[in-house]
Amino acid sequence: QGALERACTQIADAPISVVAAGRTDTGVHAALQIVHFSTATVRPLTAWVRGVNAHLPASIAVRWAVTVGEDFHARFSAISRRYTYWLIDRDARPGLNAGRVGWTHLPMDVDAMHDAAQALVGTHDFSAFRAAQCQAKSPIKTMHAISVKRVAEYIRIDVHANAFLHHMVRNIVGALVYVGAGKIPAAQMKHFLDNIDRKNVPPTFAPDGLYLCGIEYPPQFALPESYVDTSPGANPLCGLKILL
Repeated sequence: QGALERACTQIADAPISVVAAGRTDTGVHAALQIVHFSTATVRPLTAWVRGVNAHLPASIAVRWAVTVGEDFHARFSAISRRYTYWLIDRDARPGLNAGRVGWTHLPMDVDAMHDAAQALVGTHDFSAFRAAQCQAKSPIKTMHAISVKRVAEYIRIDVHANAFLHHMVRNIVGALVYVGAGKIPAAQMKHFLDNIDRKNVPPTFAPDGLYLCGIEYPPQFALPESYVDTSPGANPLCGLKILL
């Protein structure tokens, strides 16, 4: 955020503060992030893309920019978010994808993981998958869909919800890895959910394989792009939104 604000400030020739759709933990990747800011500076949209990119580090890239009305808010206008977790299960740790994928040396039963995950679909109290330091006002969230499937040598976990608690996805992945390894039965996921006690749930999994890849907004905002289908090693992308 600091790097983006500094780059935008260079183009605006005035201080810029941005508001993002969501925050990610250290080590988590944003394949797509939506931000907005207000400015009195008039620049062509290409300046907010190519110009800002010229002042950004290589790990961040602005993909597009559009003007929106005062009724748009990157965080509060969003109606859902999507995350993908990429996991590899093999004896050897990842090499080129180190820091880009989660890893377990235990072979995973992907079908059991998928079956267990379906207990989370719907509107629930997700306190069992909430970090102690979470500042969300309510633990009640709606899980629209969650799937677990094998893609080549990887396991792909896709999660779609209206919003997420702090560490929620990583805590869910940690529990699913225990299911996949046969340490707990698939039915245990529902018990975790019903008991709303974080102390009974397996440990938080590593951030390495987690990607924020989609933020959904009402159609009236007509954003150019709000979802990126990512894969291990993909370069982070960024959607930039401007209020004039």
